[in-house]
Amino acid sequence: MCGIAGFCDFKGEFLQDAERWTQVLVRMRQAIAHRGSDQTGEYLQNCVGLAHTRLSIRDLAGGAQPMVRRQGGRECAIVYNGEVYNAEEIKQDLLARGWRFETTCDTEVILLGYMEYGMAVAEKLNGIYAFAIWDGRRQALFLCRDRLGVKPLFYTTEGGRLVFGSEPKALFAHPRVRPAADADSFREIFGLGPARTPGCGVFRGLREVKPGCILEYSRQRVEERPYWSLEARPHTDSYAGTVEKVSFLLRDAVERQMVSDVPVCSFLSGGIDSTVVTALASRRLAKEGKALNTFSFDFARNDDCFQANAFQPSRDRPYVDQVLGLYPLHHTYLECDEATLADLLGDAVRMKDLPGMADVDASLLYFCGKVSRYNKVALTGECADEIFAGYPWFYREELLHADGFPWSADLSARTALLSEETLRELDLEEYVGQRYRDTLAGTPVLPGEQGADRRRREMSWLNLRWFMQTLLDRMDRTSMAWGLEARVPFADHRIVEYVYNVPWEMKYRQGMEKRLLRDACSDLLPPSLLYRKKSPYPKTYSPVYEALLARRFRQVLENPAAPVNRFVDREKAERFLAQPKDYGRPWFGQLMAGPQMLAYFLQINDWMRMYHIG
Repeated sequence: MCGIAGFCDFKGEFLQDAERWTQVLVRMRQAIAHRGSDQTGEYLQNCVGLAHTRLSIRDLAGGAQPMVRRQGGRECAIVYNGEVYNAEEIKQDLLARGWRFETTCDTEVILLGYMEYGMAVAEKLNGIYAFAIWDGRRQALFLCRDRLGVKPLFYTTEGGRLVFGSEPKALFAHPRVRPAADADSFREIFGLGPARTPGCGVFRGLREVKPGCILEYSRQRVEERPYWSLEARPHTDSYAGTVEKVSFLLRDAVERQMVSDVPVCSFLSGGIDSTVVTALASRRLAKEGKALNTFSFDFARNDDCFQANAFQPSRDRPYVDQVLGLYPLHHTYLECDEATLADLLGDAVRMKDLPGMADVDASLLYFCGKVSRYNKVALTGECADEIFAGYPWFYREELLHADGFPWSADLSARTALLSEETLRELDLEEYVGQRYRDTLAGTPVLPGEQGADRRRREMSWLNLRWFMQTLLDRMDRTSMAWGLEARVPFADHRIVEYVYNVPWEMKYRQGMEKRLLRDACSDLLPPSLLYRKKSPYPKTYSPVYEALLARRFRQVLENPAAPVNRFVDREKAERFLAQPKDYGRPWFGQLMAGPQMLAYFLQINDWMRMYHIG
């Protein structure tokens, strides 16, 4: 995993002032040096510059970037962030076509693949990636992002130039790109946040290459186009056949994602998703006589403070303990205290360049920092709920049929602190509603599909396009803040393509969420683990944490210079502070309730202050 950045301007003459523009590239990759500082490099031509900061995972001695290859007077260069899990298969085809390799890294596979296949190379890749390729002969720069958006890639074309990077902060290191916000920025933050409209970078003029898309920037065109799209197809497999297929795809995905020249670990919560990934990875390493490093996360004093509810019915540790008795694992329990969690809210904004999932981000940022002391690569159970329909809004009728995004259907809860002037100015109901309707209109459906079947399709599509992207964004920033590569076996596009078309009756068989996944993994776990009721990522229930947030939020309210106060109604805020915070009624997802509302507004204030947004 790595960080990439660069620029392209066909009116530019960068080589005439090479030292200056090389330093711009250096500053851009220094802004994202946390993504990997094992190796750095720059590439500069008259109208293009590329920069790279590397986290060495494969071919530790080779694989330096930017990587340049020449053939017959043609020069192409690449900067790349990610992992391609089928690189060896593509390499064999390229070898058969006469290409010769200088390294064993997947970067070279992509670059030579482009020189052979053009941008059709993207269709051949299985992995998580974001890359930029400069083709000197065509005078074109191509940006490409993986099918499901696991790896980020931001850009702007304002001012007649392209500037891009793995994170917004890389773009802001360019002398002609400055952070700014407009009304739509705040509509995103207050109406949709911590989610974002696909392709929206929130900052004015900032975009993100959409998942499964290529951006071509040349003298002739600026065009973003998809190279992959999810399709609705009839499902003809029996239930037994479907279980067998899912079992194969999941095992193959984990096997592929074990490829690494450094040790791999896993996050282990005790839930079905992380546990099956851990079980498969452990079996793989056991063949080599090795034990898998695993890590679980919790909060100080949660033994005393935990409050079971419909979204989080049980604690994780007893289930983790069961897993430890089944497989050879080197396990570490990690805990975060309330003061550390509150202090990291600002760091989480700095890493993401935006307000995010509040303490859910901050805690994962803390835990990833601890894990990075032991490992550089971690497998996670992320995305299973979006793909296999594990969330309550897939099966609770009142959530399934809500007229809006099911994880934040009630806008009144998330706008409870905003002034009437802000609400009139931003018209959040219309903005959010239009984004919801636009997404539904793009749902891949079968011809004539209506009623409950169509609604299930829509719900899957909403989750893949929005909720899953939010969680992947969170995982990337919190892990890469420490140079930790997080891999997501469930986000294998083959799994997504297949399960998207599996009927609801198979996913929710016998009234149990994710029954299909559980049956596909029945040989890995005992019933007590296999059929555990879903419990999401842990959070603190400590009144100490809530009191810390309330105190800090009151300090913001009393500070006339605090930028977020331009949006906040003081009387509403005082009433909110005086009432008990409901942990059981989230305003976003399953985890963000009353305390997280305070934390989110603290993050918005930090964001506006850090980026000088008035």
